[in-house]
Amino acid sequence: MAYIEASNISKSFESSSRVRHVLERVSLSVDRGEFVSVVGFMGCGKSTLLNILCGVLKPDTGHISIDGERVVGVSTRASIVFQNYSLLPWFSALENVRLAVQAACPERSRAEQRGQAERYLGMVGLGGALHRRPGQLSGGMRQRVAIARAFATHPEVLFLDEPFGALDALTRGNLQQELVRLCQPDGAVGPVTTVMITNNLEEALLLSDRIIPMTRGPRATLGVPVAVELPRPRTATLLMHDEQAIRARAHVVEALTDQLESARGKTRPAAEAPEAGPAFGTAREAEL
Repeated sequence: MAYIEASNISKSFESSSRVRHVLERVSLSVDRGEFVSVVGFMGCGKSTLLNILCGVLKPDTGHISIDGERVVGVSTRASIVFQNYSLLPWFSALENVRLAVQAACPERSRAEQRGQAERYLGMVGLGGALHRRPGQLSGGMRQRVAIARAFATHPEVLFLDEPFGALDALTRGNLQQELVRLCQPDGAVGPVTTVMITNNLEEALLLSDRIIPMTRGPRATLGVPVAVELPRPRTATLLMHDEQAIRARAHVVEALTDQLESARGKTRPAAEAPEAGPAFGTAREAEL
C-alpha cells in the first residue's frame, strides 16, 4: 500500500444560484519519501485537491489515508506551505516557527522549542533575521520562514501549494535547492514524502520524482503520471539538454495541450504534435 492513498475524491461547492463541481473521482498514490508534483491550468482545482489531502477541506466522497491511517481533519503527520506565507504578523520570525514547534512538540521546554526554531531558520539563511516581524522581511524571506516552520516540526509529509510562485527567479532557485536538500534521505529531517501543486513545469521537473497532469475543470481528475528519472542535484542546464527530461516535459505538455484543445472543441492533426524539446515546454508554460 502507498504511503499516501487518496481514493475516489470528489468535491463540489454550492452557492445560492448553482453547484460548482470541482473534482470528480480523483485517486492518487504516493510512496514513502517520494516527491510528486501536480500540474495543471489555473483554476482547475489543484489547490482544492491539496487542501483535501492535508485535511483542511472535507471531500464530498472518497477518503485519504497516510501510512494506513485515515485522515480526519488536519493531519498531525504533515506540514503545509501555502503560497501566501500565512505568518502571524505580530510575531517575529523566530516566534512564528517556535509556535509551530510548540504545537508539534508540546512536551518540550520553551528553550528547546526556541533552539529548534533557531536551527531551521539558520538552515534557510535567516539566522540574522530571527527577531524581525513578517512586515520587515522581503517576500523571499517570508517564504523562507514558512519553509523553516514546516521543517522545524519534523514532518513525515509536506504539502506545498505554489510555494515559490510569487518570488523572483534568484530567490526561487535558492529555495528550490534548499527544499531538495532538506527532503533528501540524509537531510535534516530524513526522507519527507512531498506533494506539490505548481503551474511551473520546469519547477516540477527540477524537484519531482513524478509529475501528474490534472485535467481541466469542471469535474477535474488526474491524468497519467510521468516519471522523472533524473539524478539529483538537477540543474536548469540538465533539464534543457537531458533526453529523459526532454521526454518527460513533452509528455506533460502534450497531455495538458490535448486538454486545452479538447476544451476548445478542436482536433489537433498528428503533424502538429508538440516537439519533445524545451522551447515548447517553456512557451506552453505561460498557459498553465
